[in-house]
Amino acid sequence: MSWNQTLVALAAAALGGCALLAPAPESSSVPFDLVGRIAVRYEGRAFSSNLRWQHAPGREEVWLLTPLGQTLAHILSDAAGATLTATGQQQYHAASVEDLTRRALGWELPLARLTWWVRGEPAPGAAPVNAARDGQSRLTALDQDGWRIAFENYPAGEQGGLPRRLDLDGGAQQIRLVIDGWGDAAADR
Repeated sequence: MSWNQTLVALAAAALGGCALLAPAPESSSVPFDLVGRIAVRYEGRAFSSNLRWQHAPGREEVWLLTPLGQTLAHILSDAAGATLTATGQQQYHAASVEDLTRRALGWELPLARLTWWVRGEPAPGAAPVNAARDGQSRLTALDQDGWRIAFENYPAGEQGGLPRRLDLDGGAQQIRLVIDGWGDAAADR
């Protein structure tokens, strides 16, 4: 094999490996409605609540809820920025959900990347590293943007399917997201 053929083969292999990890850009345009539970450990503290998340292109809405369904915080994010409305109607504003939750709650909810991660896909942007897959080629672990994500509880015996639990380790904080149900377009996946 000549030097040029070797370089072409190496380049093709490298690009093929990238294709296995690269997310499909159209995924963020698929709307969904997710219900579940979230637990966060940060700075020696802990927070947990029920969660409802509605995702649509250009708009995110998240409700952090008590076990009885009362709203602890409502987060709305769109082209104008992000707003968190807490109990008592106190409002916080920021450019992103990540900045907003860090300031208002004391911990970061990486919502822009979670849009991809909850679907078992790497987020666009920073290249993922240390990706691991199961026998059905579903992501089981991934390092991306300072987070270590473990994808767990895929539906048994189902080809593909979405993870039902994500464990995120951001060093100073850990988040566990348990997905109890999907609505809209995500239910078909």
